[in-house]
Amino acid sequence: MTKKVDVMITAFRDGFQSCVGARARTSDFLPAVEATHAAGIEHFEFGGGARFQSLFFYCGESAFDMMDQFRGAVGPDVNLQTLARGINVVGLDSQSSDVIDLHAKTFAAHGTTTIRNFDALNDVNNLIYSGQCIKKHGLKHEIVIAMMALPPGCDGPSHSPEFYMDRLDNIMAADVEFDSICFKDASGTATPATVYETIKQARAKLGPDVHIRMHTHETAGTSVMTYKAALDGGANGIDLSMAPLSGGTAQPDVLTMWHALRGSEYDLGIDPDKMLKAEEVFDACMEPYFMPPESKTVAPLIPWSPMPGGALTANTQMLRDNGMMDRYDECLMAMGEVVRRGGYGTSVTPVSQFYFQQAFANVMQGPWEKMTEGYGKMLLGYFGKTPVAPDPELVKLASEQLGLEPTTEDPRAINDRDEKKGVAAAKAKLTEAGITDHTDDNVFIAAACGDKGIRFLLGDRPMGIRWKKDVEKATKKADGPEAYSVSLNGKAYNVTLDGDNAVVNGKSYDVAVTEGEVQAAGAAASGGGSDHIVTAPMPGAVVRVLVSEGDSVIEGDVLLVQEAMKMETEVKSKYSGTVSRVEVKVGDKITAAQELVHISA
Repeated sequence: MTKKVDVMITAFRDGFQSCVGARARTSDFLPAVEATHAAGIEHFEFGGGARFQSLFFYCGESAFDMMDQFRGAVGPDVNLQTLARGINVVGLDSQSSDVIDLHAKTFAAHGTTTIRNFDALNDVNNLIYSGQCIKKHGLKHEIVIAMMALPPGCDGPSHSPEFYMDRLDNIMAADVEFDSICFKDASGTATPATVYETIKQARAKLGPDVHIRMHTHETAGTSVMTYKAALDGGANGIDLSMAPLSGGTAQPDVLTMWHALRGSEYDLGIDPDKMLKAEEVFDACMEPYFMPPESKTVAPLIPWSPMPGGALTANTQMLRDNGMMDRYDECLMAMGEVVRRGGYGTSVTPVSQFYFQQAFANVMQGPWEKMTEGYGKMLLGYFGKTPVAPDPELVKLASEQLGLEPTTEDPRAINDRDEKKGVAAAKAKLTEAGITDHTDDNVFIAAACGDKGIRFLLGDRPMGIRWKKDVEKATKKADGPEAYSVSLNGKAYNVTLDGDNAVVNGKSYDVAVTEGEVQAAGAAASGGGSDHIVTAPMPGAVVRVLVSEGDSVIEGDVLLVQEAMKMETEVKSKYSGTVSRVEVKVGDKITAAQELVHISA
């Protein structure tokens, strides 16, 4: 007798996030959605997670519009599921109660059937109110226990079947209704043996009727074994993706899993020939997009540094954008210590981002020289309770650097008192920007996306999609000589640059080619010889400039804020004096050691 397995196709949410940094336009992939539905799929993951902010930030479109079009493509009866981060909903920071409620309300209004609700710290308290809001607005609530394997060599009372059953006991004792439960392993590191034992015990506790799902990634190379172990333990459903966004950092391919289960008692309920045709449509849709090579590979290093698929490619792409891909292995290796000393929160958003940001800072600025805001606030309790108490030395350091005291208070209660958070604060931001249409959508966009959301509503809709043709063009330029026709003072020159050699109208020169602006030889620096120069501590982008020419500053004043790896870094003055020149503006991409501000003593 066969057992029917419920399949959710994740290609159009997790696949995008895991393989192309969550950056994909609706008009490009909608034909693949229609083809997949025509092939018989009735359950899709279609939004939430990083796919909410990414559409506003990088794709020039509203996530709510995408959700409406998706629902229109599949009809009213398909189960469309989104991903939410407990009290963080679809952001990296936790929210106030009214914004958490507004999240469920707006997502219900835009075609959502089910919200998968997880907390990276497995703090069940963070799932109670968010789950109540999901049910209040008529949606199905899929509650989550987040999984991963501890890095080899780590011992601790977490991320074991016993730990997960303790979390399940807390969920069952809490005042929260749920329709299904998912064991979510975003890094793909939980061992098949642990998954089998965990789900077997969960089935015994929950009884035969509760729907249990398993979610994993192929990043560490064990996803098919993991899914088989989950099914053997009593799971009802699994999450699968579609080529070309399958395997590697994403879920295993639906056809790969179908093949692995051939001849077994399990039936995915798909027509493989129709699914193959749907994948051909999807492949054609995604052909223009750049697919980073690491998104298609299994990484043996991942068990030592558990990095979710969606975070891994997002981080490598940002490293590429900032010219720092050569530091990737260092950052990944530095994650092990960050996880161990940080309290063993599950490496899934936002904690996975906190881990990588702190590892990045440790590599770029020296071990623990800079405590990043997200990681530091996690250590101090501002996102809830970590599974294991974090390293006291790091807690003390975080408190000193961030100017915050450790807390055991409910983060939602803290946020409800914060005048900078909440629906009223979002409406005030809209009004300040001249936006008088305070619809639920606009208020939630302002609350969840901050200043970038406001700029989107004002018509600033940047495109940050990485196209294959652009990457190929950049690679071609990097691999060969660059030829130019230059006109200077009415005279034409044919110039070829090849490394540090240049040929100008047939004559060879030795040159030094570097990034950044070139200042003519002998030109005097603005402000005279007494100028002090503040330089960039790392590559990134300028997000705020806080000083102007003529301003007086003292040592320690913040001159500007730059962003790298989704992390804002204040650039402070090391000198006192008068600003004589500001070399950058908001939006500029900057390189490490680039001149930013000149200060006259």
